[in-house]
Amino acid sequence: MTSESSARRVIARSGAPRRRTAPLTAARARLAGMRGLTYLIVVGVVLIYVFPLLFLVNTAFKRPDEFVRDPGAVAHGVALQNFVDAWSRGGFGNLIVNSLVYAVVSAGIAVILSVLIAFPVARGYVRFSRTVGVLFALALFLPNSIVSQFQLMLQLGLYDTRIGFILISTAGLGIGPLLIVGYLRTLPRELDEAAAMDGCGYFRYIWSFVLPLCRPVLTTVFILQAIGVWNDIIGPTIYLSSPQLQTVAQGLLSFYGQNGNNQWALLAAATLMIAAPLIVLYIVFQRFFVAGATNGALR
Repeated sequence: MTSESSARRVIARSGAPRRRTAPLTAARARLAGMRGLTYLIVVGVVLIYVFPLLFLVNTAFKRPDEFVRDPGAVAHGVALQNFVDAWSRGGFGNLIVNSLVYAVVSAGIAVILSVLIAFPVARGYVRFSRTVGVLFALALFLPNSIVSQFQLMLQLGLYDTRIGFILISTAGLGIGPLLIVGYLRTLPRELDEAAAMDGCGYFRYIWSFVLPLCRPVLTTVFILQAIGVWNDIIGPTIYLSSPQLQTVAQGLLSFYGQNGNNQWALLAAATLMIAAPLIVLYIVFQRFFVAGATNGALR
């Protein structure tokens, strides 16, 4: 009896893993299938974004007559003369300087204002701080009052001036306060109490502690604001009429002709040139940009 019962135990033990093998194999197969489907979706999304960029690069390196013959064909050579002609025709030397001034100054002011607005809301130092946070989110969906802004610029004498366009560009803070509020809520409130006990003032505390600790999210807000100002074409068209005050986005309009006679090769080269500074900016600050966006949105 003892040998028979022990044999049964051995058979039961040896058979148990075999019974669990089928469910484990099916689960692994489903996991592998989901993983493969995820990879396919990611590759598809990447192709959707990369294909227009590759087509733009291919068009920029084509000669104008080559593009007219076959717009979809691969460029046979590298027509660097397109970039030279586009630079001189669009007058991008002065336009890039203007856009740099507008983007850097506007983004810097927007970051400072966003911190000053977001800090008391995140800490609850103002009444109805949660309601104010909701208003920040609702403001993103409100339409721009272009007519009233234009009349305000005229009444203040700021129309067709650099300072006027910088102020009107800074007024749209966008998602910056929301990101900073989410990031500030991760900082311990004990820092505020310790600074107050040491006699640290409000603005000194923000400058000495808040700004260094929030560097990733501040970099994110700065980049987003600078990209918005750099790529803006509606604002400069409305508020800037002097040619010496125009931006790089307006410089692209010089490549459009009448009756569809557009210089597509030069336009593609000009588009790459004005997009290059933004690409370099993102590559340099990619680590801060990703950290600031994820921390400010999720924490």
